[in-house]
Amino acid sequence: MHKSLSLLACLAVGFQTVVAQQPAKKPLDHSVYDQWQSVVNQKISNNGKYVLFQVKPQQGDGTLHLKTATNRTLRLVSRGDSALFSADSKFAVFSIKPQYQVVRQAKIKKKKPADMPKDSLGIYALESGKLTKYPNVRSFQLAEKAAAVAFLAVKPAVKDSLKKAPVDTVKKITDQLLETKKEGATLTVINLLTGTKRQFEAVTDYQISKLGNKAAFAVSAPKNSKTIKSGLYVYDLASGDVKLISSGKGVYKNLAFDDAGKQLAFAAEKHPEKALVKPFSLYYSDFGADSARVLVQPGAKVLKTGWSPSGFGKIIFSESGDKLFFGTAPDPIPQDTTLVEFEHAKLDIWNYKDDYLQPMQLKTLKKDLQRNYLAVIYPKQGNKFIQIEDQYLPESFVAELNDAEYVLATTDTSKRVSMQWEGTTLKQAYLVSTLTGERIAINPKAAKSRFQLSPNGKYAVWYDYASKNWFSFSVATRKTTNLTEKAGVSFTDEENDSPDDPQPYGISAWTKNDEAVLINDRYDIWKINPATGAATNFTNGVGRTNKLIFRYTIPVEKKKFIEPKDNLWLLVQNETNKQWGYYKKNIASTKSPQLAVMAPFGYSTLIQAKNSDNFLYTKSNVSESANVYVSSDLKKEKKLSSINAQQKDYNWFTAELVHWTTPKGFKATGVLYKPENFDPAKKYPMVVYFYEKLSDGLYKYTAPAPTPSRLDIAMFASNGYLVFTPDISYTIGAPGPSAVEYVNSGVDALKKNSWVDAAHVGIQGQSWGGYQVAYLITQTNMYAAAWAGAPVVNMTSAYGGIRWESGMSRQFQYEHTQSRIGGTLWEKPELYIQNSPLFSLPKVQTPVVIMSNDADGAVPWYQGIEMFTDLRRLNKPVWLLQYNGEAHNLVKRENRKDISIRELQFFDHYLKGAPAPVWLTTGVPAVEKGRNWGLDIPK
Repeated sequence: MHKSLSLLACLAVGFQTVVAQQPAKKPLDHSVYDQWQSVVNQKISNNGKYVLFQVKPQQGDGTLHLKTATNRTLRLVSRGDSALFSADSKFAVFSIKPQYQVVRQAKIKKKKPADMPKDSLGIYALESGKLTKYPNVRSFQLAEKAAAVAFLAVKPAVKDSLKKAPVDTVKKITDQLLETKKEGATLTVINLLTGTKRQFEAVTDYQISKLGNKAAFAVSAPKNSKTIKSGLYVYDLASGDVKLISSGKGVYKNLAFDDAGKQLAFAAEKHPEKALVKPFSLYYSDFGADSARVLVQPGAKVLKTGWSPSGFGKIIFSESGDKLFFGTAPDPIPQDTTLVEFEHAKLDIWNYKDDYLQPMQLKTLKKDLQRNYLAVIYPKQGNKFIQIEDQYLPESFVAELNDAEYVLATTDTSKRVSMQWEGTTLKQAYLVSTLTGERIAINPKAAKSRFQLSPNGKYAVWYDYASKNWFSFSVATRKTTNLTEKAGVSFTDEENDSPDDPQPYGISAWTKNDEAVLINDRYDIWKINPATGAATNFTNGVGRTNKLIFRYTIPVEKKKFIEPKDNLWLLVQNETNKQWGYYKKNIASTKSPQLAVMAPFGYSTLIQAKNSDNFLYTKSNVSESANVYVSSDLKKEKKLSSINAQQKDYNWFTAELVHWTTPKGFKATGVLYKPENFDPAKKYPMVVYFYEKLSDGLYKYTAPAPTPSRLDIAMFASNGYLVFTPDISYTIGAPGPSAVEYVNSGVDALKKNSWVDAAHVGIQGQSWGGYQVAYLITQTNMYAAAWAGAPVVNMTSAYGGIRWESGMSRQFQYEHTQSRIGGTLWEKPELYIQNSPLFSLPKVQTPVVIMSNDADGAVPWYQGIEMFTDLRRLNKPVWLLQYNGEAHNLVKRENRKDISIRELQFFDHYLKGAPAPVWLTTGVPAVEKGRNWGLDIPK
């Protein structure tokens, strides 16, 4: 025994020596961002045998992975992107992006768009392993149900033309094509199974049919060309025939085949170049005649006076091919060319009777100029025409199975002004017959509602905010049924803490033939008969009993409904411990759902192969990147990716739930992030970051990344900080005091631990969080440093401002949504003042950095100026970062990197005692702008 103990002691010493010799992990630094990877665009082939996904660094060249479902690598394609599998699971088609450094150099040289590096197209045969590439590709289309591809290349390699041309003529045409995009590019159409390939020149637009049997393309002939004729052509891939079905110069748009590839429709205008108004006509061909015929032209009797088919409306055949949906619109007003521009008055006229504020109108100007109204025509039935939408009824929803007779249309006409303070409008809904044009009113009085149409178009379903119930309207019986009133549970947000109607939990899916709709409550999913309202708890109450949140999304791409024998894989989160997983239940079963997997990971929604039981998904947790897995039962899984191997070299972090009770007795939850090398015998500075509720993200992987203005949790935790993210619940009328109630009490609870450096706690928040940072430092001096991104400090001035990114007034958010005051400025002025940090700024003792950008479209950036100038007037330590031309959250990566450096420098100085950089001490004068960024630490 003595010898054994001695041997164990020696082994233990030896083990300790090995451990001691291992190098300490490095803290993350700002050089690591670009290399950090993520997995995106994962897909599985229809037969379930092949998968693809991209591994992309934050900046640089990514790699497309082509693999078998058994994890055998078929091919790694550098810079592969936008990949698709062919319907027969025999090919993968993808673009190949130019090298990042090549594009970067082209930008440095300020090359014109036409001279920038171009994509290539890759076609990979999954069985043979053959990879074929085509250069200079502008776009590509893969037939939805066949192995056929079409792509447009800007530098044509002319082999096959509409007509054979002499070499010198081809060269001349090629040179012209390279000079201007208006004359198009080379279209290549390939039958991937036979290898048959055809090329056509001067193509401006194209469309391949779903079955891959035909390709349509528009040609704009180069000037003086004797070999190429402008018009719309159709190429038959089987016969090889090319047919000109509409001739003449002009604009051809919105090419659309029916599902069988036996009909084609498109919009075209062939007016003289100098015409002031160029309305479109709708053309149609069933390929029986020599040329396409005009179905509807400008001034047609079926149209309203002064209306024409729209060049911007989407053209779609119904599944049967009997109906053709398209858009109509008033003819544009011609511009007066006699007026001289510099003599024009330039102004915006705001009128109190306008439906929308002028900023909103200007934001939606392009969309409004392209606005069109849905109509349907029957080419095989004497061109019977029905106008579905109009200016009174401007929005509609066609059933997913679009041969349904009725279209759901809604209107908020005459109800729009109140959007300024309500944030939404009251709507009326109608079912409009595509056969007769009959309009059936669903709700006789405008109401706040959310509408949708069932897949087969048999029911209109909507959530009514006033009664907090879901309703259905039967097309057959014209009966309205309350679907949820007898269920005995709420189908709306049970935790709503805003002065507005609570939101519904939503609809998951429909079953075949519209027999049942699956509607969510807080925890469970209900299966409800839309005709009778008969409701059963599909998840058998397992959710509410066990605090499990069940949700469902159909996993098969483009599948519209649940089949009668489908097994449903239900995504679940445990509300208590925040774990994620999946349960399984057959749609026809009355038994409780069965647990498949539940783990301390975050799971993505499933992607299922169309003709296989294989699923593709990602899972991750705080220390493991989101990697790709394949499985048929979610128990036996195959890991297909393994990214960010470099993470093992860095000091990472852990995450844990923390709970406490607030001063008013509320139960509170948050997440505490600790460095991986956390030592309870040491003291750590702490940064508190918050935005509404964040604890559901306990198992979310957070990569180090240059921040748009939030706190980079990975960077701070790796560098020896505790990071605390408390959930906040709100009392209406007291958003500021609510932050005090939850944030400060959470910090106080954590400070009881000996390893929290109570004297060195900072706070950081962006937008709504930035407001709360500004408020908190007026109420307490417990924080050693604060960072407020895009804060509102004066609710009285912000109330009447504009959200410039949308053009909407800010009034609604104070009266009804996030700002939570619950009344107008003149109804509750005391609440606006009490919740505004501005009026308490003399109390501030905390050093604070403000980020407020001059192109902020959400918060008026003068709010940051008000905070800065007033604190400056009070001689408080304050800095303002104004990123030129930047938005509410930073977009440009160079700016994100810059603020990430400054944020860590700031907190390092005030929470760790590190030397202050120049921008904090002496600042950077305007004369040094662009030459000195002030990031240096003075020696």
